[in-house]
Amino acid sequence: MPLPPRWRTPLLRSSMCLLIAVLAGCAASPPRSTTVPRPGPAPSAERDGPEARPPADLANVPDAEPRVEPIRHAGPNKPYEMLGRDYVPLTKDQPFTERGLASWYGRKFHGRRTASGEVYDMYAMTAAHPTLPLPSYVRVRNPANGREIVVRVNDRGPFHAGRIVDLSYTAAFKLGVLRGVAPVELSRITFDEIRTGAWRKGAPADAPLPDRHVTELAAVAAPVEAGASGADSIAAASVSARPARGFWVQLGAFHQREGADSFHRRIVADLDWLAPLLAVFTEPSAFRLQAGPYTSRDEAQSVAQRVREALQLVPVIVERR
Repeated sequence: MPLPPRWRTPLLRSSMCLLIAVLAGCAASPPRSTTVPRPGPAPSAERDGPEARPPADLANVPDAEPRVEPIRHAGPNKPYEMLGRDYVPLTKDQPFTERGLASWYGRKFHGRRTASGEVYDMYAMTAAHPTLPLPSYVRVRNPANGREIVVRVNDRGPFHAGRIVDLSYTAAFKLGVLRGVAPVELSRITFDEIRTGAWRKGAPADAPLPDRHVTELAAVAAPVEAGASGADSIAAASVSARPARGFWVQLGAFHQREGADSFHRRIVADLDWLAPLLAVFTEPSAFRLQAGPYTSRDEAQSVAQRVREALQLVPVIVERR
């Protein structure tokens, strides 16, 4: 029913006032505040872990093949500080065993430089250790499943209490520790074990050990001639056991031990880079000064050429099987 005329004007005025008040209130109210979202988890590139599609044949990746490599007294082997703790790396070729927790690192560091200056490859058989000489070769055993691997240590870490080694992704995969930290046993492979092949699984337990007398000469300037690659002033070891298989550079053969020792000292003085790879092999009729072992004839010939140019010698390449 239509409103009486006397009500129309007051009602219209009331409606207009209400509309004006609403509009004024809207204009006067502050704009709605914008909520700043909390930072979410770091981008995946900043978090460590495996890649989305790791290679399918990691179980077939061979272990690292130990070889005598020089130990520098500076560079990656100099004392350093990390997270408020001081570390003093070892700089001698010596046995080392340890038990503790193993962890692993992956894509966050893949392609970055390691402490040794090499590029980290999460699919290679490598590892990081706080104090072992760089480079070193170590055997790591998982007592939970009996698996063992051999890796090349070329980086520093881990820096967490209780952890003794950081494995590459492939190394952790082969050892069966990808799910997290796990107890392991670690032992360094020495130069003598590499020279004689004693590091290999199944090597005779009663194989003769290197002559203690000659090993001690390393601290002085040690015996015999040169030939190989490596650079720490470690003297040649005297080995009566069968040398490791591979290619060796023979620098000389002597009827008397004194002759071999004298020649070795001369070689070390002239070619310090060769010292860690030298060994005197004791045979019934001779003392042979050789450097190695090398995995290929080409590698051995390259070393022989360096020796020939430096000392005017004619080394002989010997293959041991």
